[in-house]
Amino acid sequence: MDGRVPSLRAHLINWLLTPLFVLWLFSTIAGYVATLNYANKPYDEVLLQRAQAVGEQLRLGGGKERLDLDLQLPDGKSLTMPDEVFYTVSDRDGNKLAGNVNLGRSLNYRNGKIGPLFSNGEHNGHKTRTISMVFYNPDSQQLYQLYLSETINQRQALIRGILANIVIPQLLLILIAVAAVWFALKHGLAPLERLRQEVVLRKRDDLSKLDASQAPEEVRPLIDAVNDLLERLKQVMSAQKRFVADAAHQLRTPFAGLKTQSELALREEDPERKQHALERVLASTKHGIRLVNQLLALARNEPEGQGRANFTLLNLNQLAQECTVNWVQTALEKNIDLGYEGPPTIIVTLGDANSLTEMLNNLIDNAIRYTPNGGHITVSVNEGEYGAELCVEDNGPGIDPQYRERVFERFYRVLGTGQSGSGLGLAIVAEVAKRHDASLRLDAGRGGIGAHIRIRFPHHLPEYNI
Repeated sequence: MDGRVPSLRAHLINWLLTPLFVLWLFSTIAGYVATLNYANKPYDEVLLQRAQAVGEQLRLGGGKERLDLDLQLPDGKSLTMPDEVFYTVSDRDGNKLAGNVNLGRSLNYRNGKIGPLFSNGEHNGHKTRTISMVFYNPDSQQLYQLYLSETINQRQALIRGILANIVIPQLLLILIAVAAVWFALKHGLAPLERLRQEVVLRKRDDLSKLDASQAPEEVRPLIDAVNDLLERLKQVMSAQKRFVADAAHQLRTPFAGLKTQSELALREEDPERKQHALERVLASTKHGIRLVNQLLALARNEPEGQGRANFTLLNLNQLAQECTVNWVQTALEKNIDLGYEGPPTIIVTLGDANSLTEMLNNLIDNAIRYTPNGGHITVSVNEGEYGAELCVEDNGPGIDPQYRERVFERFYRVLGTGQSGSGLGLAIVAEVAKRHDASLRLDAGRGGIGAHIRIRFPHHLPEYNI
């Protein structure tokens, strides 16, 4: 077995028509039993009357029995009476006294009652219906048994006729029901077939939503779920296209420069100039590696990229402190005072530790790049009114208010800073904040000097604990 689920059409037909067939079968059996009972009653009445008539002709129980009388009974050759009739008169021990066949047997007492009793039997290969009656002769104080039996051809013909009138119309109704169910299913499932054709005929890059207006109400939740999946796929593909476009745009220049500098270094004969060219190759390589890492970080942290499947509860002040310590040596090389401020208590937030680490690294790296020698940078974490709050503040040149919104765009750099960069650091910060539903704000530092970036995280879900 391949484990495949049968088609919806076959499933519905099975569940709709199987009960109909079972009901028809039970109805046929019940109709046959009822017809048999109802058909036997009038024929048994006629058989009783015929037996009484035979008893009167033979004067049974009258004291002057005429057992030698030759009775004229139906022989089954008449079209109006296709049944044969047989009779036997016997004593109480079952000895035959008269009759055209021997049906006698010992007198049968049933529940203390003596006749008339009906029974089914067989004679010469034909099924029969038999009545037995007991007559008492008061003079001789002798009991006579009369057995009158007839074949059941008429009864069976009547039963077949009644049963045919019951079964055939029901069978026709079932056939009509089958046709109606098939027609209804064909038209009912037509919207699904149109939807399937729409999906089959689509181009492979067409991720537009499916039209749910013509679909049955029961199918619309499924279409809505598919449309939601298509929308997420569209976002993922859009992010991939954006990444490819960004990488192609940003990597073309540094790698072209790297190629030029490498060719120049190969042509140089002067050791000093060759050394200088190789140093420039090394610097370009470092710049390319940094750019590639930032592009990858940007792609990873887009909200439609990974989602929030790997979010966990984090100790934000511990994470911020560890990141700050990792940048102390770099800050000391520029004679910059890099410090951390935070409460001794645990400040909890829900997020991705790797993404938050990348965000902090970009914030601190950006601050170190633009803060002059002898400056100071402070990383701080505290519990705000609306949730955990992470801040990075420096006393560098700051950013003019007119550029504070645009610096979070990809590849945007404020001119005249004198610093090299790709313009992706703050864009990564913005994407990480967006992925964590955090608010991001850029203001001037204390006394209007430098820059102060504040990131506010929402309260973590109450069911999480650490």
